[in-house]
Amino acid sequence: MSGLVAIFRKEMNNFFVSPIAYTVIACFLVIAGFFFWANLSLLSLVSLQAANDPSISGRINLTDVVIRPLIQNMSIVLLFLIPLLTMRLFSEERKSGTIELLLTYPVNDLGIVLGKFLAAVCVFLIMMGCTLSFALIMLTIGSFDIGVFLSSYLGLILMGASFIALGVFISSVTENQIVAAAASFGAALMFWIISWTSSFTGQTMGAIIRQASIIERLDSFLKGVITLSDVTYFVFFTAFFLFLSFRSIETQRWRG
Repeated sequence: MSGLVAIFRKEMNNFFVSPIAYTVIACFLVIAGFFFWANLSLLSLVSLQAANDPSISGRINLTDVVIRPLIQNMSIVLLFLIPLLTMRLFSEERKSGTIELLLTYPVNDLGIVLGKFLAAVCVFLIMMGCTLSFALIMLTIGSFDIGVFLSSYLGLILMGASFIALGVFISSVTENQIVAAAASFGAALMFWIISWTSSFTGQTMGAIIRQASIIERLDSFLKGVITLSDVTYFVFFTAFFLFLSFRSIETQRWRG
């Protein structure tokens, strides 16, 4: 994987020299912050109602009212924002013609793909790291299930890495950044909503569709359950699209 570090540094520099990373991170934090505030406001309202009805007070907690809805909302927001991180990774190189120059460097194809992928993942992790302040705020309010919180974040990070790998592949096959972003969003959305069809596709096919659904896999993490099958799914998903990206760049090198 010769040159991976050099490609990673180049892409990180590109992210933060241009307004892309700042804009995506700012949008994500503003939207996530709004959802967090809305969930806390709902918790406050429900708590006031529970003061007059003790029978429901035992069912009110930060985990169910704030954490799970917040993670679900953040996952939907990422469907829109992750394609903005990945759309230019290869598309810009192909459109400007620098992809041929890149392929002449003493860098192998796997190093190129992983360098760009890891740079996008790093920006994504910065986004996620900023939201950890929500946990600090919740600690000042009351207690919550730290296990559910950590597993939910793990699921969100694995999902984000999977969508980044998908976006890297789509960016590698088109020179138009808008097309890359739109196609990445559409493909990610299909993996998100595919389970909706499982109820009318038959028992066997429905089970297969549910196994392929991102949202079905993420749901386990939101419940605080981390299974080997769910982690393997995300790892395989990521590795599969990185492999396709590698093959795409290898084909480009062969054609050049």
